[in-house]
Amino acid sequence: MMIYILIAILFIISMYTLIFHTSLMKKIIALNIANTSVVLLFVISASSIGNTPPLSTGSSIAVVDPVVHALMLTAIVVGVCITSFSLALVVHLYATYHTFNIDKIIKREHDTD
Repeated sequence: MMIYILIAILFIISMYTLIFHTSLMKKIIALNIANTSVVLLFVISASSIGNTPPLSTGSSIAVVDPVVHALMLTAIVVGVCITSFSLALVVHLYATYHTFNIDKIIKREHDTD
């Protein structure tokens, strides 16, 4: 039960950072932390069903569901792709505006209009 509370705290901290911080780099890191906490939640939940590998043993022992782990591997890959794309966009924004602060970027964009 304690691990679920820690995962929830990790997710809440990342959501707070996504909503209230103005630095784009902090938002990307918070998005990674949120992705990691969701993956941890699903993997820990799936492994609580059983703890033996899903091999053909012929017995009725509770085994770990491999589908959840495969889906979480896909979620990790999607998270890495989103992170790399976000970092590429932030690098382009930094080259254009020389800041990571989203408020300053918006202000400079409105000043040029």
